[in-house]
Amino acid sequence: MKFLKLLICSLFLTAFQLQAQVQVDQIKHNSKERFITTTIGYPVQGTYAPLNQKQPITVLNPDGTGFIQAEDLSKQKINWGIECTEEGVPVFKEGFNSASYTFWYRPNDSEEWFYSQFSIHFTKKKMFLMGERVKDYVDYNVQ
Repeated sequence: MKFLKLLICSLFLTAFQLQAQVQVDQIKHNSKERFITTTIGYPVQGTYAPLNQKQPITVLNPDGTGFIQAEDLSKQKINWGIECTEEGVPVFKEGFNSASYTFWYRPNDSEEWFYSQFSIHFTKKKMFLMGERVKDYVDYNVQ
């Protein structure tokens, strides 16, 4: 009976550990392999829009899908991710009260990956995508 309980506990622990792992996808850009993830410890998913405007927007879903709306308000479906190591550790440059990441996206009707800047400004509690689109966020990492 003790063995059965131990086996069940081990199965639950293994399942939770597998669930907690960060998903990493491998992409290719200019013949170079890169890795991306949607999990960086901050709530990247959401809706980004130019300051004090409602459109054009970019929507990033937690599963790595979304869309980018152009100036003419046409929408283009995308897959997206933030550059990371093969182990899923986000690659970033630390600034004064900010962090800058490489944002990768691929339109669904293309095989080519494009990149842009994604930055988090900790004191302002804002995230900037592609330099002009922004969203506010709540920092759940503060203790």
